[in-house]
Amino acid sequence: MKKCSWVLAVLMLLVAGMLFASGQQEGEAPIKFGGVWPLGDITGDQASKAAQIAIDEINANGGLLGRPVELVVIDSEFSPDKGAAAIERLATVDKVDFFVGGMSSGVHLGQVPALRRYQKVTMWTGAASHLAEEAIGENQDWYFHLHPWDYNQGASYVEGWNAIAERYAEIDIERWFLAYEEGAFGSASFDATVELFSDMEIAGESFQSAAAGGGDYTAVLQRAKEYDPDVFIWAGYDADALPMMEQARAIDFAPPLFVGAPPGWPADFGESDMANGVTLYGLWAPALNDVSEVSQQFYSGYVAAYDEEPATYFAPLGYTSIMILAEAVEAAGTTETEAVIDALQNIAYESPLGETVSFSPSRIISNQGIRQQKILQWQGGKQEVLWPFEFSTAEPEYPFPGWNDR
Repeated sequence: MKKCSWVLAVLMLLVAGMLFASGQQEGEAPIKFGGVWPLGDITGDQASKAAQIAIDEINANGGLLGRPVELVVIDSEFSPDKGAAAIERLATVDKVDFFVGGMSSGVHLGQVPALRRYQKVTMWTGAASHLAEEAIGENQDWYFHLHPWDYNQGASYVEGWNAIAERYAEIDIERWFLAYEEGAFGSASFDATVELFSDMEIAGESFQSAAAGGGDYTAVLQRAKEYDPDVFIWAGYDADALPMMEQARAIDFAPPLFVGAPPGWPADFGESDMANGVTLYGLWAPALNDVSEVSQQFYSGYVAAYDEEPATYFAPLGYTSIMILAEAVEAAGTTETEAVIDALQNIAYESPLGETVSFSPSRIISNQGIRQQKILQWQGGKQEVLWPFEFSTAEPEYPFPGWNDR
């Protein structure tokens, strides 16, 4: 009987030890963030790198809820099908806790059905088209959108240009021409511009982006030159930036305001003499380091990690997407969906973008974050902030310098 009792006791200890080890292993399992970006584009490359910096910082400070964190990144390759397949894999194979990422609206439209199916807490950094918001639909509390929608951007452009025109009487912005890439992003940009600047003269024409196999803008630039606008805007991707400028120079097209509106710019664009005087829209620029300590800290960490300058606002967006979720998980004390949603809906995160990010309803979704773009300008190889004036780092250079003045 004693021998049986001893054997039983040993067995009980072994079972208890296995249960303890199992519980410890479960407690140490990483909290996983699943990211999807176009890694061949500077926006996706730098956004994913910045998100990894956030992961590394969290782990260096002890992780979340006593657990390490991990980022699993899949390349969307600018393909709606591959972007959707990435969501499926992250949910079923990698079994991530949260979705982050995003840039292209067209890709996001392909991902929405999978996102709606799994309904994991999602912090999306891109997709400006209102068509993506319509696809997400109402009452999807798990979905959080950081990037302004096209109508948010348009409203901020109206506000910004009106403020600039009022402060600088020499700047005339009555006659507009918009060249836009033919996908969801560019088309939505044109529609929003026409709607928001309806009291002005606006013309426009589409082009095939170099990112989609195009790259010949001569015809649309020639029509813009004939239109003789006060403001010329092109809405495309970073692959369009240098060839757009080269072809504009080739036909001597130098409007008073030359505005580029891609989500990100080539890393070396500022080094070109063609960049000087180009106005642009964005959520962030390195010049913000002069007026934001949080921006400076992010910038220094990125440069230290990768020995390169973050050249697109998608870098601080990628970083912010991880940090906001991490702060919410800590506040909730769990990764349980409803608790994290509640924490996110009550968050106020001081971001490297300058803004303190919080979430509130937009036209359709419940949780919209940033609503305003900034107006910037390339000056001396650097993106300076023109507006909002509280973030201003330089006065505007006007008019756009002719090609012979460079």
